[in-house]
Parts: sequence; C-alpha cells; structure tokens
Amino acid sequence: MNARERLTDALYGAGWSTVKKLPEPVAVRLGRTIADLAWKQRGKGVERLERNYARVVPDASPARLAELSRAGMRSYLRYWMESFRLPAWSAERIKGGFVPEDLHHLTDGLAAGKGVVLALPHLANWDLAGAWATTELGIPFTTVAERLKPETLYDRFVAYREGLGMEVLPHSGGSAFGTLARRLRDGGLVCLVADRDLSASGVEVDFFGETARMPAGPALLAQHTGALLLPATLWYHDSSTMRGRVHPPVEVPRSGTRAEKTSVMTQALADAFATGIADHPEDWHMLQRLWVKDLDPARDPEKDQKGTP
Repeated sequence: MNARERLTDALYGAGWSTVKKLPEPVAVRLGRTIADLAWKQRGKGVERLERNYARVVPDASPARLAELSRAGMRSYLRYWMESFRLPAWSAERIKGGFVPEDLHHLTDGLAAGKGVVLALPHLANWDLAGAWATTELGIPFTTVAERLKPETLYDRFVAYREGLGMEVLPHSGGSAFGTLARRLRDGGLVCLVADRDLSASGVEVDFFGETARMPAGPALLAQHTGALLLPATLWYHDSSTMRGRVHPPVEVPRSGTRAEKTSVMTQALADAFATGIADHPEDWHMLQRLWVKDLDPARDPEKDQKGTP
C-alpha cells in the first residue's frame, strides 16, 4: 500500500468513525462546505461532471452548467455524508428517509417467486434505498462491489454494506455471475448499479443522443434465470427525504440471438435511466467518463487516460 492509498483509506475510515457521530444538521453543513470547496477548485472530477451534464442538458448555457455542477457536487457530498452516517441511523430514520413510487413492480415480482434484478444508475443514494428495502420490507438482497485499492478500503465498503443487510460480492473474479444466478433462481433479489460498464466489454447503447457502454449483466441474468428485470431511478426530494421510482419490467424479446436480446434489453434500461437523470440531473453522480467518445483519448481534448477516481 503506497502513501496515497494509506491516506485514502484513512480518510474513509475517519468518515465512518467520525461523521456518523455528528448531529445531522452539522453533517449536512459539513457536506455542503466540502462540496462547494471542491466545486470552486475545478478539479478533473468537477470538470467531467459538467461535461456529462452537457450531454444531459444540451441547450444549457455555461452559467447553467456551472450551476448544475455545483448542485451536483452538493448532491454527491450529501450521498457521502449519508453513507457515513447510515450505520448509525435508527430503523425509523431509514424508513422515513425514502419514499418509493410504483413499488408493486418489485413486490409483485418477488411474490411470483421468479427472482428480481433491480438495475439502477448512479442517482442519489442507492445505499439508502437498499437499507430501506432490508429495513422496511425485510427483503435481503445481493449486490456487487467494484474492487477498490487499497484492499482495506474495499473491505470497509463490504463491511459497511453488509452491516446494512446486503450480501456483497466482488465485481472481479468471475464467480459473481453464478452466485447472482443462484440467488435469482431461489426467488431472491439482486440489485446492480448499471449505468457504467467496468468490464470494457459492455453493450453499446444510445444515451442522450450519443453512444455509451453499459453492463450486460442485468439483461443476461434475466435471460439466464427467468428473473424479472426492473429499472429504478432515485432523486433527492428535500433535506431529509429521498424519493424513487420502480419502472415497469423490461421484457425479454421473443426472438433474436442472445446478444441481440441483450442489446435490446440494455437499451431499454438506458432509456429508463435517462428519464430519471433528465428529470434530476443534479442527483446523477457521474464524475467519470461514460460515453465512448470520451473513453478514446485520441478523440478527447482532455488527453487524460487516467480518468477520475
């Protein structure tokens, strides 16, 4: 572990050990202060966020994009402040912190016993939605986490999410798909953040008028197991509440090859994600490259192959 990795691990550790002890109004103010400082520094993450918002709101003026990126950073830091504090939230606070719409798509799907794949973009706080599901509905579920460096930081995230009632599998290693498929065949719930491909072999979709890649996993799991595939979107409603919507099921096409079916289904997910992101762009925490054009350094004026963390 190098010095930067040790510092990163220490900062996240301090967040979970210290921020969760703060009164909620103090944590809110702290998050907003950090967000505004980061926004004023105009680092690569802020610049990338603004470029991504330019795709979502193509007619936005520079002033509007700046306003959006500032709101986006505040939303992003709200996510972190909430995440650091979630382990200390009471069951009542978790239950009152999230109000979903059209939840029947999820509950009916689980009642049918076929299993459900719930796919979400990086909107608002997906960890809070997961904690609400395990607390309010009593529904355990399985998810996948990206391998982080250092390994101790990855272990912190796994422990944090397992403490909220989730089963967490590593994204790398090749065994996650089989475990997810078994959970679904047993009638379980699998939740996947699915608007950014981490494998470099994702499915190309049209996303806000340009080509992006999204993971094939949700569509493949639905085909492989017969589980219901449901998109979901989230947004912050006010200072204490997050809202969400479970979208209608994405059907498996009746004809076509597996690749063709996967393409159609992943495009349907992208379309559902786009509706939620367009309605609440400031709550989309995409500080990384997403569109194919940006993933090719030769076609990107930033000339930055490292991207953002």
